[in-house]
Amino acid sequence: MSEVAALTERLVSIPSHDDETAAGDAIVDWLRDETDAEVERDAVGNVIAYRRGTGSDTDESAPDVTADGDRPLFALVGHHDVVPPAARQTTGEETEGAYVVERREGRIYGRGSADMKGAVAACLLAFRDASVPAGRDLAVASFVGEETGGEGARHAINEGFVPDYALVAEGSTNYSKPGVTDVAVAHKGRRASTLAVTGASAHASEPAAGENAIYRACDAVEVVRDLDAPATTVVGETVTGSVVVTEFHGGDAWNVIPDRCTVTIDERTVPDVRADLSQAADRAGVEWVVEQDLPPMGCSDDAFAAAALEATRAVHDERGLDAPAHVVKPHATDAGWLAAAGTACVVSGPSEPGEAHTETESVSIDVLERCQAAYTRLAETTW
Repeated sequence: MSEVAALTERLVSIPSHDDETAAGDAIVDWLRDETDAEVERDAVGNVIAYRRGTGSDTDESAPDVTADGDRPLFALVGHHDVVPPAARQTTGEETEGAYVVERREGRIYGRGSADMKGAVAACLLAFRDASVPAGRDLAVASFVGEETGGEGARHAINEGFVPDYALVAEGSTNYSKPGVTDVAVAHKGRRASTLAVTGASAHASEPAAGENAIYRACDAVEVVRDLDAPATTVVGETVTGSVVVTEFHGGDAWNVIPDRCTVTIDERTVPDVRADLSQAADRAGVEWVVEQDLPPMGCSDDAFAAAALEATRAVHDERGLDAPAHVVKPHATDAGWLAAAGTACVVSGPSEPGEAHTETESVSIDVLERCQAAYTRLAETTW
């Protein structure tokens, strides 16, 4: 039986949409049973474990492995929280809502199989099995709260977990072509913001007596419409974002000049470039308020990006598969938070487009094994 498949099924079976504790417990138990690593569980439930590279000082007086040590640290990163399951993905209240896990036609079905407990399983096995080069340390981290804004990643970073390099094992399979697992060197972020527009109300029969907030909002929307989409280049790959108005609300009655209007803007950000939405706030009565800002990711180290692609390509070659490529991922991940803190990141994992968050979520066992092998190879590589 495939070890990565068995571990994936074990993790997927554990509910973790409301409370990640039990899934984190299972990861901690596995690490302590299967490795001699230093295993940490922080205040919010993140699990982080460390290993020293071979040939390093093994004296008991040697400092512990940490993310802020003198030696370069490479981390394999995932998360064990999931979005709420569909009814068909649970066994019901009589078994405390355990998740249904099925294996058929070479795939594992269940909430979190693709996003991303299968990838966490691959990371754990690679962490255990890799022969880490002397002079470098290896970590594996599984965060909480990724699906709700990266609370776990942000807490870990604030507590000092900022590895030099990280592979975040979110999905990158079937991006450049079917049947390959690519390496994303960048992904977009998301900035959600609101234009809060004020005016002065009046009776609609005397429009000049008031200031129409909708008209002011329309002028601000024209500014947004004329802004260029943010764009940049990362490791030779073009990353193009977008900025678009998605909601427009104003007015309370057909015969009243509206004194308030709100406009919602969705901006897909790119590394180091943002649309200048402050221009819209230059209009009278317009305030620009940022509601959410999930950071983009751009790999800051070309050599690391090349090493990740080469490790992945070697595994594909061994299996007679087409060569993977550097790609851009459209979705934000915890790599954005790590990159903003100074970590050189790539994203590479088994999930395919259209699998995450669905009632029929599944992951390929062959691809899990491929990812485990690629993660192990990269952890053993110097760059």
